[in-house]
Amino acid sequence: MKLSVLMPVFNEQATLASAVKRVLDVTYPCEVELVVVNDGSTDGTRGILDAVDDPRVVVAHQPVNRGKGAAVRAASHLATGDYLVICDADLEYAPEEIPTLLEPVLTDQARVVYGSRTFSSNTAYSFWYVMGNKAVTLAANVLFDSYISDLETCFKLMPASLYRELDVARVGFGMEAEVTAKLLALGIRPFEVPISYQARSRAEGKKLTWKDGVEALWILGSIRARGRLRVR
Repeated sequence: MKLSVLMPVFNEQATLASAVKRVLDVTYPCEVELVVVNDGSTDGTRGILDAVDDPRVVVAHQPVNRGKGAAVRAASHLATGDYLVICDADLEYAPEEIPTLLEPVLTDQARVVYGSRTFSSNTAYSFWYVMGNKAVTLAANVLFDSYISDLETCFKLMPASLYRELDVARVGFGMEAEVTAKLLALGIRPFEVPISYQARSRAEGKKLTWKDGVEALWILGSIRARGRLRVR
């Protein structure tokens, strides 16, 4: 088994070098590659990535910023692993916990694994951010008769072929809701494992806004209205 860690990046020069190093320093139970897509950054991101010299790292630069969904889509097509997982460069999520997501796959308990945040590891996030995430997750559970605890988690691990077949169209943060809605519409219930979460503030670069929550609700409803999905 080979794992592809997909890292979309937009103006993350403050944490990028550390994020890349931490992903590569993890002891994985399988072969791994890191696919980094620079999504039109205007800071020092490109220079940091151009200086990376590790055969496990694949770097691509997009000329303009298109959004997280577009960057992840590009990374998924560059990935050569059997499985993929998304890991943002902002270090809100700990790369060291990725093997925890792999364990249910390696023991044949699941094909799709989500890292579920408990929102109790620190106090850097806002009340409305947490409530918004819970509201969107609740909507998904009601619409698809499921019981997941963290729809918006970045840590989503699944077969690379499955992710490509989902044909995620949303180019921004709406991709998180689209991925989950399409999985649930296929009858796939993610296996969840608890993870830690070190949220950053708006001043530190937090990009998600209330508009993304509204978009997520619309995406969930529209995919549910289409009925059960099928992939090839």
